Amino acid sequence: MAVIDDTNRAATTAQTTLGWLESVPIAAWVLAVIMLVMPVLANDFILFQVFGWTFILGMIALSLMFLAGYGGMVSLIQMSVAALGGYMVAIFGTSGMTDISIGLPWWVFIPIAIVVATIFGTIVGALAVRTEGIYTIMITLAIASAFFYFTRQNYAIFNGYSGFNLIVPPQLFGVDWRSPMPFYYLTLVCAVLSYLLVVYVSRSPFGLALQGIRDNPRRMAALGYNVTAHRIAAYAFASAIASVGGILLVWQNAQISPGTAGIPAVIDILVIAVIGGIGRPIGPFLGALIYVLLRTFSPDVLTTFGMSGERFKLLIGLGFLALVFWSPDGVLGMWDRWKERRARRADPLTGETET
Repeated sequence: MAVIDDTNRAATTAQTTLGWLESVPIAAWVLAVIMLVMPVLANDFILFQVFGWTFILGMIALSLMFLAGYGGMVSLIQMSVAALGGYMVAIFGTSGMTDISIGLPWWVFIPIAIVVATIFGTIVGALAVRTEGIYTIMITLAIASAFFYFTRQNYAIFNGYSGFNLIVPPQLFGVDWRSPMPFYYLTLVCAVLSYLLVVYVSRSPFGLALQGIRDNPRRMAALGYNVTAHRIAAYAFASAIASVGGILLVWQNAQISPGTAGIPAVIDILVIAVIGGIGRPIGPFLGALIYVLLRTFSPDVLTTFGMSGERFKLLIGLGFLALVFWSPDGVLGMWDRWKERRARRADPLTGETET
């Protein structure tokens, strides 16, 4: 009987796994294959500067998307949380500032960086969840601004305006993780894990309760849910994701300074999340790719037309305004509406689109 039970259990597990694999859209499998073979198709600049930066900014924007999309809380502190994680790597790890950096091993300073940044984000969340709407945005923006000026003026710990340089990832397994191909796969794995984790949490009892609190906090409180505790826990979860993105960001740039957490950078994360679509986890990565492409190549386009390349943010701003005007739910919203219009034009008998 035990053998039969084990056989039935194995068969059930296999059927469940097969059903899960069949539920994944074909487009997702195609995208996964393309991402895996991208180092064969793209050069080092595209791998490191475009895709690496896209995955990192996407993770930080994903933390904002989780709070805003599932919790109804628009937080502008996520870039500051990421920067604090990067600062902790520089302080507790190694950098060019040997008189400040402690030089702990990687398996010590990485958990410290994540924990410290997560605690910081949780404390900010504990303050912000007691407000709503524009007041949440303003209090998180005020704290982000205070963090920027504090790091800029503090030289004993954060080295003030200059910050830290020569911050590189540890060479594990004999691999230089700052080389374009290894760094690409490192950021890709972290981005995919963050995405899957957000999807899983959003479908868990905690995530469903958080979405219920977003829609009707009074009813959820009447049902016995602790609204404040759920919102603070959401900040803690989002901060952990942002802290990992901050660690990868400081490794990519090999330096960190107060400008990493400046107000323009804080706003950029909001722009990225809104451009992609703040309602689904894939949106921040799509928005990050659009943002990185514009920021990387728009100066060349402006120079070609005789304009200053420093005005690249003008194109980003105009694109953002146009997108918000025509599609408040981002590029994903435009895609959904296009599919709906196409479906309405389709022949109900044959399914073919009418020309």
